Amino acid sequence: MSPKKRTDAIRDTARHAAAQVKPAAARARPLARNAGAAARRQLLRTRAWAAPQVERSSQVLQDTVAPKVSAALSSAARKLDPAQPRRRHWRKPAGLATLTAAGGAAAAFLRSKMKNSGQTPEAQPADSMHAPPPNGQQKTPVSTRKDQA
Repeated sequence: MSPKKRTDAIRDTARHAAAQVKPAAARARPLARNAGAAARRQLLRTRAWAAPQVERSSQVLQDTVAPKVSAALSSAARKLDPAQPRRRHWRKPAGLATLTAAGGAAAAFLRSKMKNSGQTPEAQPADSMHAPPPNGQQKTPVSTRKDQA
């Protein structure tokens, strides 16, 4: 059979099947319209029933599950966060060492200043020991055991 004859045979078979289906389609058309309208009505009823159910469910989830989920997510975030590096506590001892060194340097400076001025208790003049008090009264010498012996 040639391709043209085959195509014609297929076309004839399709026309014959369409002719048989047309009366069935004409009978099914009103039923399909009624089924479509019924489906739309049922869809609206179902949506009207489901909307409050979904709303209640969302409230329950928000009040009970959401805090738990939030806590779980916060906990997971804390676990994922890399640990802070340990701080080295060398600053305090270094600061104390610096303070101690500064105090020692200040003490050494004051000591050297005292030595350079030459004013030590042994180097003071002798008459400054027996100088009269500023109020004008004379002191009487007190005898000690060395003077008596």
